[in-house]
Amino acid sequence: METGNAAAPGPGFGRHLPAIPEKTAMRFLVAYLATVTVFLLVDLAWLGVVARSFYVRQLAALLRDRPRPVAAILFYGLYGLGIVVFAVLPGTEDGGWSKALVQGALFGFFAYATYGLTNYATLRGWPLSLTLVDLAWGTLLSALAAALGTAATLALI
Repeated sequence: METGNAAAPGPGFGRHLPAIPEKTAMRFLVAYLATVTVFLLVDLAWLGVVARSFYVRQLAALLRDRPRPVAAILFYGLYGLGIVVFAVLPGTEDGGWSKALVQGALFGFFAYATYGLTNYATLRGWPLSLTLVDLAWGTLLSALAAALGTAATLALI
């Protein structure tokens, strides 16, 4: 009969994770801040000025008087992280801003398609025009934020 503990932790279990090299941490931080800043500023200009009347017309019955700030902060923070992980960091490793542009566009397309098409399929009165405009906007904005986030990261790190 074997006396070893079958539930014993494997190699490395419980040990500290290896330290992240300072340059890697700085690259991630710059990438994240640059990408989220671009995404946030351009999206606020789009939603608050350029296309405001379009969204108000399309969503009048659903819009709150004031957005929920915690939900907005969570969205921009998490979505920005997604762009960095799936587009910006791969662009900084090889391919530069053009690779990030394409991967950012794909990330935006699939994320905004998930939201828009689900709403169009399940919500009464959700307009097709809103789905299409938002899908195009999310694709373009994600591509722009990824490309500029990558360019800024490569220039600064």
